[in-house]
Amino acid sequence: MSEIAVPADGAQPREIQTLDILKLMECLPHRYPFLMVDKITYMEGTAKIVGVKNVTFNEPHFLGHFPGQPVMPGVLIVEGMAQTAGAACVASGEAGGRAKVVYFMTVDKCKFRKPVVPGDRLEYHMTRLNRRRNMWWFKGEAKVEGQLVAEAELGAMIVID
Repeated sequence: MSEIAVPADGAQPREIQTLDILKLMECLPHRYPFLMVDKITYMEGTAKIVGVKNVTFNEPHFLGHFPGQPVMPGVLIVEGMAQTAGAACVASGEAGGRAKVVYFMTVDKCKFRKPVVPGDRLEYHMTRLNRRRNMWWFKGEAKVEGQLVAEAELGAMIVID
């Protein structure tokens, strides 16, 4: 899916792509319960991406993290950032085809600011920092209602079919 965004400053209109859950599953090998992004709502190629995860109480990690006070594990927030960026790499065509496998290579400058709980709408704001062949680096910010809850710089290698 795509739409045309007309910038307020009069610059050239640009195409903004969005991905629903079915398109995401075409781009990523992940499946429930490890698919950590439900939709991509904004995508300028791989330059800027916004993914969404609707956090629900029935997710399996909440059984033990933590009973009586459910908090989404930070590693799953970081995984959602990586999945958002990986899906954009494949969907944009910049990776060169369908991902056979994505190897998560690095996590740097990772910080957790606030807990994420059931009922939150978690947004992953990803910005591409660099790319060399099949290696990609992104800066990610996870937000709930506009407030920063986590951030990290991520690196991955995408192996294409």
